[in-house]
Amino acid sequence: MCQSCLSWYARCIAPYLVHAGCSANAFAHMRRRMIPRAEGIVVEVGFGSGLNLPYYDPARVERLIGVDPDGTMLGLAGPRTRSLPFDVECLRASGESLPLADAFADTVVVTYAFCTIPDPDVALTEIRRILRPTGRLIFIEHGQAEGPRCRRWQVRLNGLWGRLAGGCHLTRSPLALIRGAGFRIIEEERARFPLPFWQLGSHHAGVAVPQTV
Repeated sequence: MCQSCLSWYARCIAPYLVHAGCSANAFAHMRRRMIPRAEGIVVEVGFGSGLNLPYYDPARVERLIGVDPDGTMLGLAGPRTRSLPFDVECLRASGESLPLADAFADTVVVTYAFCTIPDPDVALTEIRRILRPTGRLIFIEHGQAEGPRCRRWQVRLNGLWGRLAGGCHLTRSPLALIRGAGFRIIEEERARFPLPFWQLGSHHAGVAVPQTV
């Protein structure tokens, strides 16, 4: 596919496919379990089309800032933000350069975004910077499969999948990324994706806190 066609697809088709795919029950299950635990000033990195919004607990959230580099996705999120009982602000920015002050957030939420962020190590450094020392990172991600056969297929599919699914990588290890960025995972949950999403490998969710020296 030519470069201009890829660019058109990334702008006009991929956001809607990603929105539809990530709306499936396989993802909603983990959202229901984890997102209500966010509290205080919340920053959601990889805000996308706002699929987490119905799961935030209004009694616990003071303010929500959603960050995403994709203007089309933020446009899809816009109507969802207007009926919420807490303030929601959408920022078009990358995870690697968050336009927020140090120690700004009580909670950072990242769901199904470390797979698409071009440099997740830099993004996690930024997340740690904006988190308060007592803050928490709530994450839901997919990553490398546990079985070697599925892992081999993830490697084979990775390039094509990335072009079709908004830059998503099938071969990353979110837990290793989080730990490598100076976080301690204090809660972890794993699950298996249903058959239609087998290529996504392992399903991870959990809570991490900045490690102290």
